Amino acid sequence: MLTIHAAPLVLPVGAAAFVEGAVAVDGDRIAAIGPYEEVVAAHPAARVRRWPGLLTPGLRQDRARELLTRCYHPDPREADELGELPLWGEEFDRLAATMDPARRAGSVRRGLQRMLRYGTTHVVGPFDADDPALRAAVNRSGLVQLPPRDGPSRLAGASSPGPADLDPFAYGGDLASTVHGPLTVGARADFAVFDVPDGAALCAGGAVRCVATVLAGRLVHRAR
Repeated sequence: MLTIHAAPLVLPVGAAAFVEGAVAVDGDRIAAIGPYEEVVAAHPAARVRRWPGLLTPGLRQDRARELLTRCYHPDPREADELGELPLWGEEFDRLAATMDPARRAGSVRRGLQRMLRYGTTHVVGPFDADDPALRAAVNRSGLVQLPPRDGPSRLAGASSPGPADLDPFAYGGDLASTVHGPLTVGARADFAVFDVPDGAALCAGGAVRCVATVLAGRLVHRAR
């Protein structure tokens, strides 16, 4: 069924923004991008989802491998003891020393789910065959896997990048360098919606205001 996702501001990145814009999705592909009235007129039978704020391409998580292999993502039932944030460094090493495969798999699964809550649709690997459990979990998530980036990285230049962060904007990139690429008609429908007024507010406040993530046309995260 064709679905129209409408927002007060649609930023395709690499093309003009649309105030009161919309993205039409047919299956896993983008069928149209433009002003809401025009998109609805062209697809009158489509289901419409209205979102607050800003619709952008999905985000790219450059440190996904670290987040999945060098961080522990606590189970909600462990919140009283371990908190809710990823555990890194010495805390991770302490847990990893006694972590069985089932507990590690649960952490990886939760890490992937939490990336979706931050508007992430693409993850940078490698997710090699030498770790089949990790590779299988990433495959099941539906997130698009990318190879390590060649050339200058927005993470380069820092003497100590610090702990990996679920928020892709935590590394200081602007919108164009943090999204996976532009939204274009015919491309796979990977995008996110944030309850912020514009791109500057998104970069400044981070992806924590994500209200929806769409992956290959499927609504995989919706804020309550």
